[in-house]
Amino acid sequence: MSRVLVTGHRGYIGTVLVSMLLDHGHEVVGIDTRFFEPSAFGDVEPRDVPELAGDVRDVERSDLDGFDAVMHLAALSNDPIGQLDPALTCAINHRAGVRLATHAKAAGVGRFVVSSSCSLYGSSGGDEALTEDAQFRPVTAYARSKIELEQDVAALADDRFAPTALRNSTVYGISPRLRGDLVVNELVGRALIDGAIYLRSDGTAWRPLVHVEDVARAFVAVLEAPLDRVAGQAFNVGRNEDNYQVAEIAQAVCDAVPGSRITYAADGGPDARSYRVDFTRIARALPNFRPEWNLRLGIAQIRDAYREHGISLDDLLGVRYTRLARLQEVLDDGQLSSDLRWTAAAVSRA
Repeated sequence: MSRVLVTGHRGYIGTVLVSMLLDHGHEVVGIDTRFFEPSAFGDVEPRDVPELAGDVRDVERSDLDGFDAVMHLAALSNDPIGQLDPALTCAINHRAGVRLATHAKAAGVGRFVVSSSCSLYGSSGGDEALTEDAQFRPVTAYARSKIELEQDVAALADDRFAPTALRNSTVYGISPRLRGDLVVNELVGRALIDGAIYLRSDGTAWRPLVHVEDVARAFVAVLEAPLDRVAGQAFNVGRNEDNYQVAEIAQAVCDAVPGSRITYAADGGPDARSYRVDFTRIARALPNFRPEWNLRLGIAQIRDAYREHGISLDDLLGVRYTRLARLQEVLDDGQLSSDLRWTAAAVSRA
C-alpha cells in the first residue's frame, strides 16, 4: 500500500483514478480547486478521501510529508482553455507543477507521476506512428506547457526521486465528472440529441484515443511497477490499434446511433493537430497495464449512459460539461479572479 496525493482528484480523470487507487488498497489524499463540481453526471458520486485545502499552486513542502507518491493531474485541461490566457496556462500547468515536484522531492516523496498529453506531438501529420523519442511539434499553449513541465520535472530526478510522465491519448468515456468537450463524448451526444455528428474540420486529422478508465489503469500500473521500469521514463498511454482519423471516429458513432448523420462545417479544413502514436514502450515496460476498452465499446458506454441519465445540447456544449464555458461563466460572474482564484464573493456564497 502506498500513500498517494492526487492533484485534481475531483476532475474527469481524477474521480476515476481515486476510485481505482482505493480499490487497489492505496491510501489517497486529494487536492482540487473544485471549479467543475457542476459537471456531476449520473448516479455515481466521487469517492470521499481526505483533502488538502486550497490551490495546487499553494502547496508547501510540509504538506507533502509522509507521501510515497504524487499523481499530478491538476491543470488547465485542454487547448481552448490554454488559449484563454497562455501566460496563466504556463503559470498553472508548468511552473506550479515544477514547484510541486520540487517540494515533493524535498519532502522525500519517491515517485512523481505527471499527467501529460500526446498533444505535444501536435502537427506531426500522422504519416508515421510516433514513439516517445519523436520530435515535439506543439500547436497550442496547452501542449507547450506539458512539454516544459515534463522537461523540468525530469531534471529533478536522482536516485531518491523518480518522475514519470504519462502522455495520455485523447481521452473519452463516462466519469462522475463528465466532459462534453472531448471528441468522442461530444460526437456521441450530438448524434443522440439532434442526429447530427458535426465535424468542424475535414476529418482527416489523426488522433490516438484512450478510455478514461484505462488512463487510470496506467497511473496505477506506474505506481505499482518496479521503480527501475518507470524512473525517468515517459510513456504514451494507449494502444496501437486505437489511432483513428476523426472521420473514422464520426463513422463509428454514426454506426452506433441509428438515424444519425455526419455533417461537416462549410469552412472546415484540415486540423493542424494531427498525430499517430506508438504505444510499444508502455506495453513492454508495464505488462500489468492492460487496457480494457476500445472505441466501439466506449461509444456504446457513452450512448447508453446518455440515454439513461438524459443529456441536452445545453448540457453538452454549455457550462455544465464544457470546461471553457464553465470557467468563463464564473469569471464573468465575479467568482474567479483573473488569475483563476476564488474571490471573496464566491467564498461567501459557498
